[in-house]
Amino acid sequence: MPARLVVLKNGLKVVLVPCEAESIAFGLFIASGSRHESAADAGISHFIEHMLFKGTPSRRAVDITRAIEGRGGNFNAFTSEESTCYYAHLPQEYLADAIETLSDMYLNASIPDDDFVREKQVVIEEIRMYSDEPDSVAAENLQRALFPKCALGAPVAGTPESLAAMQPSTLRRYIRSHYLPSKTIAVIAGSFDESAAIALVELYLGRRRGRGDFEADGVDFSTPPVAETFAAKDVNQTQIALGYRTFGIRNPLKYAATVMDAVLGRGMSSRLFQEVRERRGLSYDISSRMQFFSDSGMFAVAAGLDASKKQTTIKTIDREFARICDKKVGTAELNRTKEYLVGNFRLGHESVKSKMFFYGSTMLSFGRLVSPAEQVAGIAAVTAADVQAAARAILRPENRSLSVVARS
Repeated sequence: MPARLVVLKNGLKVVLVPCEAESIAFGLFIASGSRHESAADAGISHFIEHMLFKGTPSRRAVDITRAIEGRGGNFNAFTSEESTCYYAHLPQEYLADAIETLSDMYLNASIPDDDFVREKQVVIEEIRMYSDEPDSVAAENLQRALFPKCALGAPVAGTPESLAAMQPSTLRRYIRSHYLPSKTIAVIAGSFDESAAIALVELYLGRRRGRGDFEADGVDFSTPPVAETFAAKDVNQTQIALGYRTFGIRNPLKYAATVMDAVLGRGMSSRLFQEVRERRGLSYDISSRMQFFSDSGMFAVAAGLDASKKQTTIKTIDREFARICDKKVGTAELNRTKEYLVGNFRLGHESVKSKMFFYGSTMLSFGRLVSPAEQVAGIAAVTAADVQAAARAILRPENRSLSVVARS
């Protein structure tokens, strides 16, 4: 059966994804992430994500955990630049428990003072952990360089300094102004009775009210990316992240850009892996990723290598960039790449949890239901000329940054 959308009277959207399964996945997707924050609030969305697991007036933190894990399920959350998501995955007969528990967290997080102080330190330690990982530092610095003077360039977790100024009241106030029905999507995937599921969401979330709106921090495209950044670390291997600021997810070239990304750096058959590692032995691993935001995007290539090989590696990468811009991808390579993407998508779409993520993320991005068939058709329709057009639109020198982490 196809997925369908139901909008509650308070504006909250419910996506129903019926399928044969022994389990059920329920997720709450809120269109509020790090790029909706001010500089003073940097990291608050991620901090709130942590604190929602710490209890409500009717549930202790351990009660929340037992409500899901005690039934054989698992649950978690994540924060990104443009959204925050809370989700649970349980045997199908426990849908009501998933909806009730996550709704209670979403609506009634108590944010106790003691837990607030402890969890703030946990988040600070998380930030420090990533600062000790050279590849994470290279990626974070690249994004900051590509999006200067914009919240998209700021780390999702914030900084120890921005977190230090926050109080429990700051988080409660932010939740009231950002966790709005009009900005929230509930997704249910698995085997369930649709009428009963809608009634449950209406029961627990339909009374939520909230006025107002907020906007994401816009990208100033007149400000060019920072050409190069360097971070000194006591490392044995130099890390590079080379990237380009580009168009957003609604651009007609998004499917072609996805194919371009796969041709260049997705998997061991990709051009960069074959040229940089297999033929030249310059790096143990090299890969690329295409990431879209609502109004912009970034294409990045990352590799770890010996410091003496940095320039040779960059020149090799640039030759592959020039080749995909100058010469159309051959028919066999194009078809192979599209089959890889479609097959990878189909395999990844088998579980109820992956279906939940797909419909939640696409609903946030496009404001409408996007079917898996539409995604597959979009990839299948990409031509060699489309890939070349995407490459020429993305791989523009004026939109480029290089991030390096190495010994000083």
